[in-house]
Amino acid sequence: MNPDLLGAFVVGLLGGVHCLGMCGGIIGALTLGLPQQDAASARFWVLQLAYNLGRILSYMLAGMIAGGLGLLLAQAGPLQYTQQILSVIAGLFMIMMGLYLGGWWMGLARVEKAGSAVWKRIEPLGRKLLPVRSPVQAFLLGMVWGWLPCGLVYSVLIWSLSAGGLFSGAVLMGVFGLGTLPNLLLMGAAAGWLGALLRKPLARKVAGLLVILFGLMMLLQLRPAV
Repeated sequence: MNPDLLGAFVVGLLGGVHCLGMCGGIIGALTLGLPQQDAASARFWVLQLAYNLGRILSYMLAGMIAGGLGLLLAQAGPLQYTQQILSVIAGLFMIMMGLYLGGWWMGLARVEKAGSAVWKRIEPLGRKLLPVRSPVQAFLLGMVWGWLPCGLVYSVLIWSLSAGGLFSGAVLMGVFGLGTLPNLLLMGAAAGWLGALLRKPLARKVAGLLVILFGLMMLLQLRPAV
């Protein structure tokens, strides 16, 4: 498997400690929208999957835009140098994300706030879809929620700039989205237990250290452009 895709999946998986705060509320809303007898039924899982499919599709659209922008930047200057610069920026953002996950540096919170202006215009569309009663509603809600300002998503989007094009950027973000899927599905089924686990400082620090390590590996594998 492509190392970048494997890495994107692992980063999404480790980002579960962040997903709890960012998406936990909307996952709970999906459950609350169901009658009590349906709260862990097949219907519940259909809504969960529909919501996450919509969310991942929005990630892929954003990745396509970022990949296309990265390609334009690469074509505007010496290709090898530009790709190296984009990869360095991606690695540095991954290290910042690890520091953010571990609670050692909250600078990415400012990046999330920077996206709030766009989110204020999109979020009312999501509120109109609540309570969720059908898979189509859940899917559309996921597409809206996929644009929620999120430092984790932004870090991988920066990475998508160096992916090499529209398709590569979309695939990278799609694989990252799949990495976040297990945590969010578990969150819906066992929100209380999982929430308690992921709120533990040790869990956040371990996830943060692993993401930092991955960012360092991204930087160390770069070869100086000749």
